[in-house]
Amino acid sequence: MKFLHLADLHLGKTVNEINMYPDQVYILEEILNIVKENQADAVVIAGDVYDRSIPSEQAVSLLSSFLTRLADAGVQVYMISGNHDSDERLGFASTLLDARGVHIAGVYAGEVYHDIFHDAYGDVHIWSLPFVKASRVAYFHPELPAETYDAAVRSALSLCPVDTAERNVLIAHQFVVGDSEPEIAGSEIITSESVGTVEKVGADAFSAFDYTALGHIHRPQRVKEETIRYAGSPLKYSLSEIGHNKSVPLVTLHQKGDIEIELIPLHPLHEMRHLKGPIDVLLDPVNITDKDDYLWVTLTDEQTVPDAISRVKGYYPNVMRLNYENSHTRAISNYDFTVLQEKKDLRELVTDFSRMVTGEELTEEEWQIIRDCAKEAGYETD
Repeated sequence: MKFLHLADLHLGKTVNEINMYPDQVYILEEILNIVKENQADAVVIAGDVYDRSIPSEQAVSLLSSFLTRLADAGVQVYMISGNHDSDERLGFASTLLDARGVHIAGVYAGEVYHDIFHDAYGDVHIWSLPFVKASRVAYFHPELPAETYDAAVRSALSLCPVDTAERNVLIAHQFVVGDSEPEIAGSEIITSESVGTVEKVGADAFSAFDYTALGHIHRPQRVKEETIRYAGSPLKYSLSEIGHNKSVPLVTLHQKGDIEIELIPLHPLHEMRHLKGPIDVLLDPVNITDKDDYLWVTLTDEQTVPDAISRVKGYYPNVMRLNYENSHTRAISNYDFTVLQEKKDLRELVTDFSRMVTGEELTEEEWQIIRDCAKEAGYETD
């Protein structure tokens, strides 16, 4: 059996007000070509299919087209819900789609979904565990441990009649850790609890499976073992992902114990880059390259550049964000704001703020504007 492992498509994603739809159309077309060129038998999608629980019509249409083309090509699809998805919506018409080879595990209802794929070596058992919270496992199985996500996932998997003499693949969407925590990116939703132990699931929970296809973390990476792997998102969705090399695992299961994993690079419609420096240097014609890239720009000019975003967009139309890094921003980051709280006078507060942000004193005209606004808000300045 040969399958492509995908995850975290986040269809319908908008990054800093830029609709990623054209990029998602482009990358899914590339993935379809990879499936065809490598004669893959199946595509596994490990959750976060959509970016939000109520996806846009455009996002739903894109997924429909992608799944239809895979089904028409005779490629089996195994798809689970992630924490961004609405499990009920993703699972709609799953029984009907199952007959077309599109197997959707949207809602955890007390058992892990099971399907069997037949190849030249026999049976491959596909186990699909949608994103599940500890409380949901506890609801269906109050007799089993479910105090933490780790305990809950282990309890859910303990009910699977896994025959370790045969080949088994698990699809899951959880925060899985090995000897160290996986590298996360800014576009992922990882709660404060994840920094502790509540949401973590130990990689050894999946020891019975020949390959564990994970979703949730956007950087492609293994977790403890080569066969426990995050596919990563197919596109970069945040500044922290700029250094990622996006890829898709092509997994080939030969006879029991013989697994081949090839990471096939993905090539986006627009690359994402971070530019940093004075605006005149960044916009010097000799330094202008790849104008259509998505850019995160950090200006190091000491003074605020008038109409900076428009100037940069004159060369790079796909600027996603512009910020500053200079002595003023460093002063703000190092400033003890408890000092401000000791002052009672509004003018002192806003004057100090002006010095920190711009390095300049507040003018009388600026103070009058702030004073009038404060009065309208019911704040007495005199």
